[in-house]
Amino acid sequence: MALKPLGDRLVVKATEAEETTAGGILLPDTAKEKPQQGEVIAVGPGKRLDNGKVEPIDVQVGDRIYYAKYGGTEVTIGGQEYVILRQDDVLAVLEK
Repeated sequence: MALKPLGDRLVVKATEAEETTAGGILLPDTAKEKPQQGEVIAVGPGKRLDNGKVEPIDVQVGDRIYYAKYGGTEVTIGGQEYVILRQDDVLAVLEK
């Protein structure tokens, strides 16, 4: 990965949006919802506190997470889309 997040940020590879509904109806690109789930690809060192210490990030590379719907910044590198999020945008970690 050529992208190294800083501070309390992490890089997430978003899962693909659903192509069909539960009833089998195909969705056009304009009707697909923005994904809220992805896999953590890279993690920054953590948030620097007022006392100078660094608080480590709670998620690790490889974790599958749910994140805020409109949180983060979308970037494309090498044809692959990623989302750069702050740790505060992570809502939950999926247990394996």
